[in-house]
Amino acid sequence: MAKLTIDDLKKIKERVEREDQFRSGTKRVKLTVHMGTCGIASGAKGILDTFMEEISENDVNDVLVTTSGCIGICSREPLATVEEQGKEPIVYEYLTPNKARQIFKQHVLKGVVQMDFVLARGKEQEDRGVRS
Repeated sequence: MAKLTIDDLKKIKERVEREDQFRSGTKRVKLTVHMGTCGIASGAKGILDTFMEEISENDVNDVLVTTSGCIGICSREPLATVEEQGKEPIVYEYLTPNKARQIFKQHVLKGVVQMDFVLARGKEQEDRGVRS
Protein backbone atom coordinates (compact mmCIF):
# COMPACT_ATOMS: atom_id res chain seq x y z
CA MET A 1 0.00 0.00 0.00
CA ALA A 2 1.33 3.43 -0.95
CA LYS A 3 2.16 5.82 1.86
CA LEU A 4 0.26 9.05 2.19
CA THR A 5 2.23 12.21 1.55
CA ILE A 6 1.76 15.58 3.23
CA ASP A 7 0.04 16.79 0.04
CA ASP A 8 -2.36 13.81 0.18
CA LEU A 9 -3.25 14.67 3.77
CA LYS A 10 -3.78 18.35 2.90
CA LYS A 11 -6.16 17.36 0.07
CA ILE A 12 -8.10 15.08 2.40
CA LYS A 13 -8.34 17.85 5.00
CA GLU A 14 -9.55 20.37 2.39
CA ARG A 15 -12.19 17.93 1.11
CA VAL A 16 -13.50 17.21 4.61
CA GLU A 17 -13.62 20.92 5.49
CA ARG A 18 -15.46 21.66 2.24
CA GLU A 19 -18.02 18.90 2.82
CA ASP A 20 -18.45 19.98 6.45
CA GLN A 21 -19.68 23.38 5.24
CA PHE A 22 -23.08 21.86 4.50
CA ARG A 23 -23.34 19.91 7.75
CA SER A 24 -22.39 22.97 9.77
CA GLY A 25 -24.95 25.16 7.97
CA THR A 26 -22.43 27.37 6.17
CA LYS A 27 -23.84 26.21 2.82
CA ARG A 28 -27.59 26.22 2.11
CA VAL A 29 -27.61 23.49 -0.55
CA LYS A 30 -25.45 20.48 -1.32
CA LEU A 31 -25.49 19.23 -4.92
CA THR A 32 -24.03 15.76 -5.44
CA VAL A 33 -23.38 14.49 -8.95
CA HIS A 34 -23.02 10.70 -8.96
CA MET A 35 -19.84 10.00 -10.91
CA GLY A 36 -19.42 6.25 -10.90
CA THR A 37 -18.23 4.69 -14.14
CA CYS A 38 -21.84 4.26 -15.26
CA GLY A 39 -22.64 7.90 -14.48
CA ILE A 40 -19.60 9.19 -16.32
CA ALA A 41 -20.44 7.01 -19.33
CA SER A 42 -23.98 8.42 -19.29
CA GLY A 43 -22.88 12.07 -19.20
CA ALA A 44 -22.43 12.96 -15.52
CA LYS A 45 -19.38 15.10 -16.30
CA GLY A 46 -21.57 17.35 -18.45
CA ILE A 47 -24.08 17.60 -15.59
CA LEU A 48 -21.32 18.57 -13.16
CA ASP A 49 -20.03 21.18 -15.62
CA THR A 50 -23.55 22.58 -16.07
CA PHE A 51 -24.07 22.97 -12.31
CA MET A 52 -20.68 24.70 -12.00
CA GLU A 53 -21.54 27.06 -14.87
CA GLU A 54 -24.90 27.90 -13.25
CA ILE A 55 -23.20 28.67 -9.94
CA SER A 56 -20.77 30.98 -11.69
CA GLU A 57 -23.35 32.68 -13.93
CA ASN A 58 -25.73 33.27 -11.00
CA ASP A 59 -22.94 34.38 -8.63
CA VAL A 60 -24.06 31.84 -6.01
CA ASN A 61 -21.82 31.17 -3.01
CA ASP A 62 -24.07 29.18 -0.66
CA VAL A 63 -24.13 25.95 -2.70
CA LEU A 64 -21.67 23.10 -2.21
CA VAL A 65 -21.05 20.89 -5.24
CA THR A 66 -19.58 17.47 -4.64
CA THR A 67 -19.32 14.11 -6.39
CA SER A 68 -19.83 10.54 -5.31
CA GLY A 69 -19.57 7.10 -6.82
CA CYS A 70 -22.36 4.95 -8.16
CA ILE A 71 -25.48 4.61 -6.01
CA GLY A 72 -26.46 1.33 -7.66
CA ILE A 73 -29.11 2.51 -10.11
CA CYS A 74 -27.01 2.51 -13.26
CA SER A 75 -30.00 2.34 -15.61
CA ARG A 76 -31.21 5.76 -14.35
CA GLU A 77 -27.93 7.66 -14.83
CA PRO A 78 -26.91 10.42 -14.90
CA LEU A 79 -28.12 11.09 -11.35
CA ALA A 80 -27.75 14.02 -9.00
CA THR A 81 -28.95 14.62 -5.44
CA VAL A 82 -30.06 18.00 -4.10
CA GLU A 83 -29.98 18.43 -0.33
CA GLU A 84 -31.34 21.60 1.25
CA GLN A 85 -30.82 22.44 4.92
CA GLY A 86 -33.71 20.99 6.93
CA LYS A 87 -35.35 19.19 3.99
CA GLU A 88 -35.26 15.65 2.66
CA PRO A 89 -32.78 14.93 -0.16
CA ILE A 90 -34.14 14.69 -3.71
CA VAL A 91 -32.51 12.34 -6.24
CA TYR A 92 -32.96 13.34 -9.88
CA GLU A 93 -32.64 10.83 -12.74
CA TYR A 94 -31.96 10.73 -16.49
CA LEU A 95 -30.33 14.16 -16.38
CA THR A 96 -29.29 16.26 -19.34
CA PRO A 97 -27.59 19.66 -19.22
CA ASN A 98 -30.98 21.34 -19.88
CA LYS A 99 -32.64 19.41 -17.03
CA ALA A 100 -29.69 20.30 -14.76
CA ARG A 101 -30.16 24.00 -15.59
CA GLN A 102 -33.87 23.76 -14.79
CA ILE A 103 -33.14 21.94 -11.50
CA PHE A 104 -30.63 24.60 -10.57
CA LYS A 105 -32.85 27.56 -11.43
CA GLN A 106 -36.04 26.13 -9.93
CA HIS A 107 -34.99 23.82 -7.10
CA VAL A 108 -31.65 25.20 -5.95
CA LEU A 109 -32.47 28.89 -6.35
CA LYS A 110 -36.24 28.88 -5.68
CA GLY A 111 -36.85 25.70 -3.65
CA VAL A 112 -39.29 24.22 -6.18
CA VAL A 113 -38.71 20.47 -6.62
CA GLN A 114 -38.84 19.43 -10.28
CA MET A 115 -41.15 16.42 -9.89
CA ASP A 116 -40.88 15.36 -13.55
CA PHE A 117 -37.24 14.41 -12.99
CA VAL A 118 -37.42 12.94 -9.45
CA LEU A 119 -36.36 9.34 -8.86
CA ALA A 120 -36.55 9.35 -5.05
CA ARG A 121 -37.12 11.52 -2.00
CA GLY A 122 -35.45 11.09 1.38
CA LYS A 123 -32.43 9.22 2.63
CA GLU A 124 -31.62 5.69 1.56
CA GLN A 125 -31.72 4.62 5.20
CA GLU A 126 -33.20 6.65 8.04
CA ASP A 127 -31.16 7.14 11.21
CA ARG A 128 -32.80 5.02 13.89
CA GLY A 129 -30.34 5.45 16.74
CA VAL A 130 -28.56 2.74 18.68
CA ARG A 131 -30.56 -0.11 20.16
CA SER A 132 -29.36 -2.45 22.82
